[in-house]
Amino acid sequence: MYILGISAYYHDSAAALLKKGEIIACAQEERFTRKKHDARFPESAIRYCLQEGKITLKQVSHIVFYDKPFLTFERLLETYLTFAPKGFSSFLKAMPIWLKEKLFMKREIRQGLLKIDKTFKGELLFTQHHQSHAASAFFPSPFKEAAVLCLDGVGEWATTSLWLGKDNQLSSEWEINFPHSLGLLYSAFTYFTGFRVNSGEYKLMGLAPYGEAKYVDLILNHLVDVKEDGTYRLNMNYFDFATGFKMTNNRFADLFGRLPRTAEEKISQQDMDLARSIQVVTEEIVLKLARTVRREQGMRNLCMAGGVALNCVANGRIVKEKIFDGVWIQPAAGDAGGALGAALTVWYDYLKNERLPMQTDSMKGAYLGPSFSNEEICQYLNSVGAKYRCFEEEIFLDHVAALLVEEKIIAWFSGRMEYGPRALGARSIIGDARSQKMQSMMNLKIKFRESFRPFAPVVLQDKCQAWFDLNEPSPYMLLVARVQETHLLHDQPQGLEGFDKLKVSRSMIPAVTHVDNSARVQTMCLDTNPRFYKLLQKFEGLTGCPVLINTSFNVRGEPIVCTPEDAFRCFMSTNIDCLVLENQLLMKEEQPEFLKIKFKEGETVGVD
Repeated sequence: MYILGISAYYHDSAAALLKKGEIIACAQEERFTRKKHDARFPESAIRYCLQEGKITLKQVSHIVFYDKPFLTFERLLETYLTFAPKGFSSFLKAMPIWLKEKLFMKREIRQGLLKIDKTFKGELLFTQHHQSHAASAFFPSPFKEAAVLCLDGVGEWATTSLWLGKDNQLSSEWEINFPHSLGLLYSAFTYFTGFRVNSGEYKLMGLAPYGEAKYVDLILNHLVDVKEDGTYRLNMNYFDFATGFKMTNNRFADLFGRLPRTAEEKISQQDMDLARSIQVVTEEIVLKLARTVRREQGMRNLCMAGGVALNCVANGRIVKEKIFDGVWIQPAAGDAGGALGAALTVWYDYLKNERLPMQTDSMKGAYLGPSFSNEEICQYLNSVGAKYRCFEEEIFLDHVAALLVEEKIIAWFSGRMEYGPRALGARSIIGDARSQKMQSMMNLKIKFRESFRPFAPVVLQDKCQAWFDLNEPSPYMLLVARVQETHLLHDQPQGLEGFDKLKVSRSMIPAVTHVDNSARVQTMCLDTNPRFYKLLQKFEGLTGCPVLINTSFNVRGEPIVCTPEDAFRCFMSTNIDCLVLENQLLMKEEQPEFLKIKFKEGETVGVD
């Protein structure tokens, strides 16, 4: 009994495969095509899932899509009719795409599947968007019962919804509908401060601690009406996303006395203040909703999914304030996770299968993507003429830990690739969190991204509370917590504004301590990633510190690496010092000069 879930055509296409309800494989299309947030039919991701399951498409009993296109089309038409004649030019641009492709999604999906198997004749199922989100959050969670809160930009109609999960059943309780959307409100500020919608929201969250919450009252008085129970309505007089080509309009610009920042413009103090203000508003809405859900539904546990569930600062506050006994957030909380949720919906809701009790979640640490053997890696390295050394495991980990102590920046490629937006110790760049220079070096010379962007720590799970104010596991890097007072430096200068705050050392682990003394924590468990856990232990044995920097193995504008070839290309085109490919170690200074020249000139180097 195999079930294939698919998400596609909006952003972050993905595929997921279940075998008798067990999660076998999940991956985003972008990792294979190397096009960030690729929205096309996930042909490569599906091929990978079938390969991982050692099956053909004929052996899949059910194929399911994570969204109902006809309901989305209904919302589109009704929105244009509501706002008419405003938005007519947007309507004329959108309709040909819908009438040619999106309205006939079943045909489009079938054509994509025929590329994989020319004889495909199977039936297709469709779930609702928020139903897919809810299923992705509840069914893999360790909870027998839980409230499930889904928050995103928009599904077909829903933007915020509450579901109740019990055993193998999910029931819808209520929803807030488009155009009133917390996700789109946050995206409006993402756009206004000069970042890309659907991919730059985490930058806005990272920028927030540099600003002051000066505009909270202005936002609450003009842009969004928030009730005590957390429900809300947007004032659409200030937004353009319902019918136009932009997120905000001139009235929004007049409210803040300026035009939207362009991507080339310098980030101003006002941008920082806007980021802080919308972050505060977002947190308050999420917290009010969480308190209302606990009070009205009485559920002890909470699950979360949807793009807003990636706001780890808001998540951290839910945990910190102990609104629920347990909180579990789907690591692929955005649209990519919808592929998994759609498949789980078929297994439990459509086929009525029993849900077995679990001590931990069933996501397998989110390590659900491709892996590569030492033989495959060596074959590639030999083909390009790379210089490398092979090690036995224990000696290897000792050597890598020693390199970290020397402040070497190491690209770490080990095991199955992660599912979701976070690198969790399979496709990571790691470094010494105690280093004063590591944060700026990684941002500017490795990641080629904005200097203000914070890096996350990974810490041994049993040592987490000693270093961070967090007594919950955080295996998916989805909770923000403060660095413990005992590790903070207490002579920090006061009164600094903006990026001047970056120059201050704040703790004994400055490379992962944000300007508000917080960190987006990942806890590492022996059961889910024993190799990385042992590396952390080796590093702690040398330094007394069980914390490393863990950031995604990619550069700005590119997806996280998938294959050894992706990893080697990224290694050679950046200032990364060392590359770990399973048990092979590559040092930058040892690579042949002809390879350095080729990568410097941007030439493609790969297997013939």
